[in-house]
Amino acid sequence: MSESARLTCATCGQGNRVPLARLAEGPKCGTCGAALVDGGVAELDAATHDKVTRSDGLPVLVDYWAPWCGPCRMMAPEFAKAARTLAPGVRLMKLNTEEHPQVSTRAGIRGIPALILYRNGREIARLAGARPAADIVAFARQHAG
Repeated sequence: MSESARLTCATCGQGNRVPLARLAEGPKCGTCGAALVDGGVAELDAATHDKVTRSDGLPVLVDYWAPWCGPCRMMAPEFAKAARTLAPGVRLMKLNTEEHPQVSTRAGIRGIPALILYRNGREIARLAGARPAADIVAFARQHAG
């Protein structure tokens, strides 16, 4: 039997089992049809954030940000570049800390932008401050394995 990973759809929150050998083929959610690993940056709500960070089998790098934060806005295009580079092995997502302060409190976010890398329900590493795409990619590759 081939290895697979559980991936939570950022659009509808449904869990999907995806064979690792087929990640590059652009798997889609079995419920809503949204792409699961398309090299984009998905915006999370609180419930989906919790599902993704607690159970996804692939590494997930979450950017905790806010719309009023200048460094966060400056880093957004760099984060998107990193998402394209890291796909399909690492999924990149964002959580608006202004809309979901309870999540950022639980995650221990002290300043933004903050990046936290999760895998299989646990935090692997974190990185604070705005970074260029090359730094984000290097961070994810170093810690995700």
